[in-house]
Amino acid sequence: LGYFLHTQTNSPTTRYKMTKLEQWLTVLILFLTLWLPVALQIVPLNMEYHLLILVWMIPIVLLAIFGLYSLTVILYRVATFNDCVQEAESLKKEIAEAKTDLKKKGFKFN
Repeated sequence: LGYFLHTQTNSPTTRYKMTKLEQWLTVLILFLTLWLPVALQIVPLNMEYHLLILVWMIPIVLLAIFGLYSLTVILYRVATFNDCVQEAESLKKEIAEAKTDLKKKGFKFN
């Protein structure tokens, strides 16, 4: 279904690019197909109890790593955010014009 949603031509040479959601869902499905049989002991691996506890903790550890990764990406993008001086001046000018127009119409600012 995703293939038909993302291609715009019927050319067989058109390459399909997965969205981020599709990438994450693919990884999640692959992880669950490997982790669930081991965690629920569907596959008889005869693991010791402490190893089974470690297997059960894998999703928690991965979730913590994902949280740290997300926080790092957000902090990096905030730190490298570009300042748009010209756009800021343009916005200030538009705000001043809007205030003047509203004052003419009787609006009072504090």
